[in-house]
Amino acid sequence: MEQAFVQQGTQIDKGENARLSSFVGAIAIADLVKTTLGPKGMDKILQSISPDNQGMNVTNDGATILKSVQIDNAAAKVLVDIAKVQDEE
Repeated sequence: MEQAFVQQGTQIDKGENARLSSFVGAIAIADLVKTTLGPKGMDKILQSISPDNQGMNVTNDGATILKSVQIDNAAAKVLVDIAKVQDEE
């Protein structure tokens, strides 16, 4: 049944593998932005890899950092979407 909704070449994780994948994605997002938090928060340099735009950006805003990274982990995408919604309000 689930094969009808999945594109060919897509990996499906179930059970412990899915749980571990979600955990790893959440930890990666937390590690990415935790050094920017607090009074001693450090700045991050964001460099575009696009051939048309070779710009650099320096920021310590977690939402800006999360908007600029490409993420393929489902749990990490949920956290990034939450950050985007919270930043808009």
